[in-house]
Amino acid sequence: MNKKFLIYGAGIFAVAAILTTSCKKGQDQQQGDQAPELATLEVVEESTTLETAYPATLHGKNDVEIRPQISGFLTKVHVREGQQVNAGQVLFTIDQVSLQAALDAAEASVKVAQANVNVARTQANNDKILLDKNIISPSAYQTSADQLNAAQAQLAQAQAQVVSARKNLSYSVVTAPTSGVVGTIDYKEGALVSPSTLLTIISNNGDMEAYFSMNEKEVLALTNNGQRTLNEALAALPPVSLMLANGEMYAQKGKIISLSGVLNQSTGSAEVKASFPNTNGMLRSGSTGQVLIPTMAPSSIIIPQKATFEVQDMKFCYVLGDSSKVHSTPVTVTNTGDGKSYIVTSGLKPGDVIVTEGVGITVKDGMVIKPKKQ
Repeated sequence: MNKKFLIYGAGIFAVAAILTTSCKKGQDQQQGDQAPELATLEVVEESTTLETAYPATLHGKNDVEIRPQISGFLTKVHVREGQQVNAGQVLFTIDQVSLQAALDAAEASVKVAQANVNVARTQANNDKILLDKNIISPSAYQTSADQLNAAQAQLAQAQAQVVSARKNLSYSVVTAPTSGVVGTIDYKEGALVSPSTLLTIISNNGDMEAYFSMNEKEVLALTNNGQRTLNEALAALPPVSLMLANGEMYAQKGKIISLSGVLNQSTGSAEVKASFPNTNGMLRSGSTGQVLIPTMAPSSIIIPQKATFEVQDMKFCYVLGDSSKVHSTPVTVTNTGDGKSYIVTSGLKPGDVIVTEGVGITVKDGMVIKPKKQ
């Protein structure tokens, strides 16, 4: 009886052990089935070219404000916005009626003044003859000579008025001082304009200049902490690229041509200027974009920014360990400036596998995942 009981009890324990093992395996299998499938990336060490982006504003090589030099009503607008014009081409005409009348009056004054000079000169010549014959006194001759001088002065004044009137009349025809593209035209025919009125801007956009800023640290790095001059640093820079406002890359490369030697005290930055050819006239003054400066990164570990998360100013990423379990690892990085990648200086080594999907959202330390290669 006792022996049967022992056999029966042993059977029960055996069955319980089998059931327990089966449940555990089932739970492990269920946990594995529920593990999220996330993208991973194997870390490698490679040489690459990185691009640092700087927000920039484009300006024509020579943007000229067109303002009238006289006041009056616009009688004719000869160009349209966006039109390509040549130097000397007529842009606007201002009312010429009063200006022409002023010129006519000035020319008439010259004729009167010339006649007065002729009369005064004849009188002075006659008085000189009489003086030589002692018929009149020197003072009498001096009076006629002074009258001649006064008449000549009035003639010179009248002639100056003619020059001024003719110049004012010429100012009524506003021409392009340089070749370029016509900007916005806010004043139409019939509008009253004056020397303070901005009629339009002519942008000489054969070459476009992109203006952007570098901070003090970037300027120091550019010159190797002052070990070389700015001119030497600029000459050594490679061609730069331009990303347009729509995210597309401009087809032609540019060159950095200048860097301000004075830092802006309010921003702590220096103004940099890059020049881009604009043979097809696609670039317009006032447009925005990003200047991309390439730099070589030899033997570097580069990871996407989306693979990191930040805790108390420290950056971490999830490294895949045994049994597909991830653990957070602190890393030290430098920003490449392209807004997409980091250069890792410590914390990772070639061969490590990191998670690049769901970081900071679904991934937790110690989580089991299904790795998915990118």
